[in-house]
Amino acid sequence: MVARAAQYWWLAVIRGVVGILFGVLAIAWPGLTLAVLILFFGAYMFVDGVFALASAIRFRHEREQWLPLLLEGILGVAVGAVTYFYPGITALAWIYTIALWAFVTGMLGLTAAFRMARHAGSAKTEVLLGLSGLVSIVLGVFLVFMPVAGLLAWVWVIGTYAIVFGVLLIGFGIRLRTAGSAHAASVGATPQV
Repeated sequence: MVARAAQYWWLAVIRGVVGILFGVLAIAWPGLTLAVLILFFGAYMFVDGVFALASAIRFRHEREQWLPLLLEGILGVAVGAVTYFYPGITALAWIYTIALWAFVTGMLGLTAAFRMARHAGSAKTEVLLGLSGLVSIVLGVFLVFMPVAGLLAWVWVIGTYAIVFGVLLIGFGIRLRTAGSAHAASVGATPQV
């Protein structure tokens, strides 16, 4: 399973780069209007969902990997599309939508990390995926319990979240690539009978 997942390590890295770019832009321009921020985050969720769907397609033969990625992808694309087509939603509805997305994405990330750990036997690679899931859950809970915080604070929180999530996904992708290379080397070194 690790060898198969390692072939597509670059998908996690791309998702991480998109997250970091979004986070940096959100922090660099904190004075964005709510409508622009909503559209910007909607675009981020849509792109992240598309890459999660691409990962799900790559793992369609692995039910334990495929289903969480498929659900995460569908949710990301749906929330991104709704945000784009209905940008006039209230700030509170937007915050709760992001909170739901972050919580569900986090739960799916934790589930995938635990399942990978069971199959791989080493938690080093899966820890980064699990941490990205945990960061998403923390963001979701934070947004639910503090919905009336100032918009500037939300821009910084969401930007910081996106950067941390992106860094963790890049680390996961690189670690997955390394684990795949090590697995390939160990399989190649095994004498063929």
